[in-house]
Amino acid sequence: MQNHADFDFKSLRSQMRKQRKALTVFQQRQAQQQVLTRLRSIPEFRSAHKVGIYLDAFGEIYTQLIIQSCFQQNKQVYLPMICNMNQQLVWVRISSGQYRNKRFTSHPLGMLEPAATRGKHVSVLDCLIMPLLVCDMQGSRVGMGGGFYDRTLASASQRPFRLGLAHDFQQIKQIIPRQPWDQPLNALLTPSHFQRFKP
Repeated sequence: MQNHADFDFKSLRSQMRKQRKALTVFQQRQAQQQVLTRLRSIPEFRSAHKVGIYLDAFGEIYTQLIIQSCFQQNKQVYLPMICNMNQQLVWVRISSGQYRNKRFTSHPLGMLEPAATRGKHVSVLDCLIMPLLVCDMQGSRVGMGGGFYDRTLASASQRPFRLGLAHDFQQIKQIIPRQPWDQPLNALLTPSHFQRFKP
């Protein structure tokens, strides 16, 4: 197995970013619809009361329909906010009105964040729907490179259920070498399939 130092994360990240950028709005909307249909039958999502999710900003799977669906099902919706003190994510509950009126602030990294002063620890969530750039067949996840999700989840071993959301091409056959601090996924959802990983 390849070790971490020999694995070319840089070109893999750059290739995936390019592929995501090349998707048309039509392809993205189609992917979003297919993912939502599959998501509705996942037991951990169905039973979840508190759902953490991201606002798409960099070509990830769109999340508007999932967020609207959560509100329709009376689930609580939480968005990530970067805590500057420890560079971890805290989770801020938003209302449907706040979401509809887009009451968010822009973060220097390029994404929108909920306007709030405090957030909750990730372990309050039942289900966490996470963005990613690449995932392998064993649930190893490569993100945008900031390490925010890994740092955040390192302090929450049991909860929440960690569900990666990605386009089909973002799952690769090649095994991604893991560092001790890397936080694997419980499952991956793409437009064409749902896969659980062994812990």
